[in-house]
Amino acid sequence: MAQNKVNDNRAWIGVLPVLLIVAFSGVIPLMTVVNYSVQDILDFNTRFFVGLEWYRETLADPRFVDAFLRQIGFSAAVLLVEIPLGIVIARGMPSDGLRASLLLVLLATPLLIPWNVVGTIWQIYARPDIGLLGVTLNELGIAFNYTSEPLHAWMTLLAMDIWHWTSLVALLAFAGLTSVPAACYQAAELDGASKWQMFRYVELPRLKGVLVIAVLLRLMDSFMIYTEPFVLTGGGPGNTTTFLSQYLATMAVGQFDLGPAAAFSVIYFLFILLFSWLFYTSVMRNEDES
Repeated sequence: MAQNKVNDNRAWIGVLPVLLIVAFSGVIPLMTVVNYSVQDILDFNTRFFVGLEWYRETLADPRFVDAFLRQIGFSAAVLLVEIPLGIVIARGMPSDGLRASLLLVLLATPLLIPWNVVGTIWQIYARPDIGLLGVTLNELGIAFNYTSEPLHAWMTLLAMDIWHWTSLVALLAFAGLTSVPAACYQAAELDGASKWQMFRYVELPRLKGVLVIAVLLRLMDSFMIYTEPFVLTGGGPGNTTTFLSQYLATMAVGQFDLGPAAAFSVIYFLFILLFSWLFYTSVMRNEDES
């Protein structure tokens, strides 16, 4: 005898607070920005519909193109260094014991430092007159000055980001490595596998999940970086370290161009979403094919 199914939707009441939080913290602000991006806002009471004009102007703006190319270069350099370096650090760590605990604490320390403090630390550390790094390099005969040389400014920014965020990749990779069963290592040793073969065929498959997370986190964060370069270089020398976020802040806060800034924000958001989606789908497609 079939039983009558009782529909009880009271459980959705527990989901409502989450939906409200997401709506007020994400959806409503995003829709407000989209609304501003198609209007010419003269003041809080005067605005005119302009359609896609701000989008066309933003994409044709050479300053936007230059900042976008700098952003891609910075994110690519960060990923190329931090991901392999984090894996190397994780593989060199002991798997358990007091040493492992101490190393985990040390690795996590840079992640606890606020972003503006990180910029201040490296601003002082790299100064050519009083900073330990700057003075040491100049004493060695290297004319180092990140305030006037674009290449030195870029190298300092990359060194700062690597110091600050490689720990995140190392911690994620360490978590992945600790999930590899000891039996897998023993079987590989019995088969005479080299260290490279052990990494390629035993460890790397277990690391794919955490590495996808690490790459996505570092890609999104490096593409949205603002505080550290703003404090360290202020976008200089000239505009050589002015990234998209700094250009957007200047437009929205400094010039109060809300319409163009809103269009810029939407394009900025879509670029980050596109890059993250392309990376994730390509990884998942390769996973399915293998």
